[in-house]
Amino acid sequence: MEDVSPPHDVRIRELREADIEEVVRIEREAFTTPWQPATFAGLIERDGVELVVMTKSGEAVVGYAVLWCVLDQGELANIAIAPAHRRTGLGTLLLRHVLDVARRRGVARVFLEVRASNRAALDLYARFGFEEVGRRKGYYEQPREDALVLRAELGVPSDHPGDRPLAS
Repeated sequence: MEDVSPPHDVRIRELREADIEEVVRIEREAFTTPWQPATFAGLIERDGVELVVMTKSGEAVVGYAVLWCVLDQGELANIAIAPAHRRTGLGTLLLRHVLDVARRRGVARVFLEVRASNRAALDLYARFGFEEVGRRKGYYEQPREDALVLRAELGVPSDHPGDRPLAS
């Protein structure tokens, strides 16, 4: 996996209630069955949920991620970058951050579901060691499509000071 350094104007921080409108805008651009604002609001401060946003040039939200953590397993429920910022390395930075957070929480493996046709996402996940472990037939709608279930083994949580995720 290539080493991508964060641009100086990019930060990753916890999602705040004030971010929900921008996150939902990105969600609607990224997914055919987007989550509603109330879904994100209900996840704030919920145990076992990591909600992060990526900001650029001050406070403009350009990406977000939702990670569920239960014991030693995690599920990357959602991750998206605004269309204008895709293919710039920001998705790589955000995914690296989320997996680092999972490791610090003691998560040994992370699962996710992705459209079988989403080549860009599949390529990104493969660079982080995700492998296909299942298929859910007809899981997605608009259009109807299979979901691939992917898993990454994270190994032992890192406590090395240089292994901290990008944060502000």
